[in-house]
Amino acid sequence: MKKIDLKKELKPLYSCSAKEVSEIDVPELRYLMVDGVGDPGTTQAYAEAVEALFTVAYGAKFALKKGPQAIDYGVMPLEGLWWADDMSAFEANDRGNWKWTMMIMQPDFVTDTMIAESIESVRKKKNPPGLPRLRLAAFTEGHCAQIMHVGPFTEEGPTVERLHRYIDERASRAGKHHEIYLSDIRRANPSNWKTIIRQPMG
Repeated sequence: MKKIDLKKELKPLYSCSAKEVSEIDVPELRYLMVDGVGDPGTTQAYAEAVEALFTVAYGAKFALKKGPQAIDYGVMPLEGLWWADDMSAFEANDRGNWKWTMMIMQPDFVTDTMIAESIESVRKKKNPPGLPRLRLAAFTEGHCAQIMHVGPFTEEGPTVERLHRYIDERASRAGKHHEIYLSDIRRANPSNWKTIIRQPMG
């Protein structure tokens, strides 16, 4: 069986320093995505989105592992794009007005047909409530700046400010605030959570 370490192959996209901001060109990638709005800590739609994403992503993984290609790979981490119609909602920590797209990157060898089959299989077996909102789409960020935040999500502020200051001194901010969650928050101590904070540069 062929085993593929996607995090290793895509290391520049899924690893960075916590000490200094770095710049990176992000190519077009395919993602399973679910859009929503509201506080991620309390909104049922957020929990449903994450459930649907991981259920379908793991369904595709296991189908590929058992199929004729016999490829094994690790499901990629959860990622989130965050914004608000009025960006002061972020400064005021008004989570009820936050908008988000939660997503999981899908490698090229996982075809659109495989994803469709996984969605149908999940619908028949579990049919999680977030499934109808799920979509597969290409996403391109282009030139970005990023830095690693280590610690709870609630303490990201200074890291985000540092990233924004770096960009503002060199260019302008573009696109949406992007976070990549590298830690299993169900098991890891919050003080050790690792999150890549990424922002496109204009």
